[in-house]
Amino acid sequence: MIISTTPTLEGNPVRQYLGVVTGETIVGANIFKDFLAGIRDIVGGRAGSYEKVLIEAKDASMAEMQQRAEAMGANAILGVDIDYETVGEGGTMLMVATSGTAVII
Repeated sequence: MIISTTPTLEGNPVRQYLGVVTGETIVGANIFKDFLAGIRDIVGGRAGSYEKVLIEAKDASMAEMQQRAEAMGANAILGVDIDYETVGEGGTMLMVATSGTAVII
């Protein structure tokens, strides 16, 4: 499956638009709360464990969106958008939402 943030794919005309597809993932964000509280302790470095959680949540959301597109008969998703948001009381959860247009090219 081709997944792209662009609205078109050069050399691959869209034959059929199937509709909007989404994927959502919510993970516990206690580590993000701890991270934000301790941000002043991180100087000039990267927080690898936090990045790993973000990547895993994004990958899960993308996989869910792809599965929904495949169920519709799509072979591509165009115009993909990825949003990150904290949710829940006190921002204790991280939500990653992906959306795009399922198409046949």
